[in-house]
Amino acid sequence: MTTLQLAEIDKRVLWHPFTQQQGWAEEQPLIVERAAGCTLYDTDGNAYIDGISSLWCTVHGHAHPVIDAAVREQLGRVAHTTMLGLTHRPAIELAAQLVEIAPPGLRRVFFSDNGSTAAEVALKMAFQYWRHRGQPRRTGFVTLRNGYHGDTIGSVSVGGIELFHACFGPLLFDAWQAEPGDRAHMAELLSEHAGEVAAVVVEPLVQGAAGIVTHPDGYLRAVRELCDEHDVLLICDEVATGFGRTGTMFACEQEDVAPDLMCVAKGLTGGYLPLAATLATEQVYEAFLGEHAELKTFFHGHTYTGNPLACAAALATLEIFRSEGTLAALQPKIALLGELLDEHVAPLEAVREVRRRGFMVGIELDGFPVEARMGHQVTLAARRRGAIVRPLGDVVVLMAPLSIGEAQLRRLVAITAESIAEATRPALDARSGAGTCAR
Repeated sequence: MTTLQLAEIDKRVLWHPFTQQQGWAEEQPLIVERAAGCTLYDTDGNAYIDGISSLWCTVHGHAHPVIDAAVREQLGRVAHTTMLGLTHRPAIELAAQLVEIAPPGLRRVFFSDNGSTAAEVALKMAFQYWRHRGQPRRTGFVTLRNGYHGDTIGSVSVGGIELFHACFGPLLFDAWQAEPGDRAHMAELLSEHAGEVAAVVVEPLVQGAAGIVTHPDGYLRAVRELCDEHDVLLICDEVATGFGRTGTMFACEQEDVAPDLMCVAKGLTGGYLPLAATLATEQVYEAFLGEHAELKTFFHGHTYTGNPLACAAALATLEIFRSEGTLAALQPKIALLGELLDEHVAPLEAVREVRRRGFMVGIELDGFPVEARMGHQVTLAARRRGAIVRPLGDVVVLMAPLSIGEAQLRRLVAITAESIAEATRPALDARSGAGTCAR
């Protein structure tokens, strides 16, 4: 089947996520055929640097032989078995390894399918925990403005990005939104709603979907201290920031913070298969213990909870972190990335701000109208040059695989700079021609 035939069928039958299908139908889609390392190849044989790690999850690159072999080996045993009333080796081993590398105190692992479900699990655990503790008024959540925790109803409810969630308002429960980075505002909310808050929910260090918004140093530690002061659980959503994205295995580590519940997904399987986990402290876990008739069971589960193939991929992913020294090898690349952005991207006339933490980068464009879809225009320009990037509105996001080499990293940043310059030049020229300031 030709590329054109595939594209025609796609437009006839598929509905893509976070995509205005009318606009999609007006463009020629890029159809990925295969991948290797940090490179994607389309059905016409063209190569592209995977500048977003296939939506922030391919940490070690595509077709890594260790993960490939682990999945093949597990296929020879069992592809799937339920964990409702049964268990299996890959899930047991993976849970033990996650506990070993997690922040101190996180001793229990509940598997689910993706980042949204990991957050949903954490919310329900926190809610039910306080009921078992005899404090049923603790049903509310304090979240951060412009936070993002997924697209299921509970995770949307504790999200704060109006653009994503406005139309679902009647379906959602209310949450109190704190100003990111403002310790005083968080303290005010916790005091005002004393005895009502089940948990504070944060993306540690970086709010990803908000446009790679970084928090000031010490803020996460301050939130942990406030939660302790007000006897409130802390949920850290490490779906985007976990597995090396900020330079450490988990972002919490950088401020020596141990949450009561922690959500992970995305990079957990190296981008191979859907798998997520919600890690809990023993204190949270023990609140659910009791006789059958007490009905203290955590009433939540998924068909593919702890899927053996996904767990095998995750075990291989963690092994690669150890055997290849991924985090140590990442540090000079983080430094190089900062230098390249400062040299090639930050000085561009169209760039308002470059935000970065570790290998997470958000490049905010300056003042273009929504209808211009300037972030999308940058994406198309980058594609023509051989790189895949994806914007969040007019914030161009770079999230390369941790395994990317220096040459490809240099090329990715150069392509991004060239693409921003090309896509924004007509609008900047029009501004200048109209006698307005370009910055």
